[in-house]
Amino acid sequence: MSGLIAAACLFLGIHLLVSGTRLRDVLTGAIGEKAYLPLFALSSLGAVIWLCIAYNQAAAGPDNRLLFDAGQAVRNLAIPLLGLAFALVVPGILMGNPTSAGQDKAAVYGVLRITRHPFLWGVTLWSAFHLIAAGTLAATILFATFFLLAVLGTHAIDGKVRRKRPQAWQKIAAQTSNLPFAAIAAGRNRFVAGEYFDWRFSVAVLLFAGLLYFHNDLFSISPFPNGWLPS
Repeated sequence: MSGLIAAACLFLGIHLLVSGTRLRDVLTGAIGEKAYLPLFALSSLGAVIWLCIAYNQAAAGPDNRLLFDAGQAVRNLAIPLLGLAFALVVPGILMGNPTSAGQDKAAVYGVLRITRHPFLWGVTLWSAFHLIAAGTLAATILFATFFLLAVLGTHAIDGKVRRKRPQAWQKIAAQTSNLPFAAIAAGRNRFVAGEYFDWRFSVAVLLFAGLLYFHNDLFSISPFPNGWLPS
């Protein structure tokens, strides 16, 4: 279990103590943005691989135990909750985002009208559900790691944009919100169905359907209510 904790700390540290902080500014000032981005991506990938390996070892180890059991009723919510997560994550990945490096001119449309951080809010939903539904020590460490990173990451990104691109930040903040639907509720934006339900949404549906079908083969657990398996 100590290996999983160490991997989780490294993964969180890379993102919360470097990315989006003034340390990132120092690093990019020293080596340049073009050199920093691939190095950071490589470090993140390495940390994720270690985290996954450490989780598999911890989950099968003698120290792993059931901390709580939320019950089958909670686990039966997998499809609607994870469907919402996919509906945020996939469109968020497949479009430019003005809060991302090198995408300053990206337009605010589609899922960005809902939240300027669709990927991270999708990860928040995904990790929160698995954190509650699994209940084992290893799963709690793993999914709490992703949950903390996703929630705190939205604020770290906002802080970076506010600090490095103050004029652009004013425009972004005026049109969008971190909290989903907050800008729409405040009248600073509106939901446009034609923008959201486009090819990106179709890709999300297809990927989610594929994951549901192969979930038991990949992770040895059915995502369907009461453990049903497709024939």
